[in-house]
Amino acid sequence: MGLVKELRGRRTIEAREVLVPEWGDKSGPFKLYCRPITCYDLSVLQKKHPNFINNTTIDAMVDLILMKAADENGEKLFASADRLDLMGEETSVISEIANQMFAEIDSVEAHEKN
Repeated sequence: MGLVKELRGRRTIEAREVLVPEWGDKSGPFKLYCRPITCYDLSVLQKKHPNFINNTTIDAMVDLILMKAADENGEKLFASADRLDLMGEETSVISEIANQMFAEIDSVEAHEKN
């Protein structure tokens, strides 16, 4: 077995929970899930949105959400046809979702506090 296959076999990727209070109901905020953003994801976004890393536009954030948002079973929440509806959301909601998707995993100190 090659090194890449061995490393891939060791990789454990857990989805991160993203809370969206604005989409919630009486039971609490809406929860969506996002697997970590990969180099491949960034490459796709960079092709569509040049300078994505240095100049993240709302269009790019919406595309990130379309790519990565999933339900608790890992099924995609949005199709490309949902782009216009997401573009109709408040910018603060879209940017907060994207920020949570990009959030770093808790530091050791933060994890130890919990």
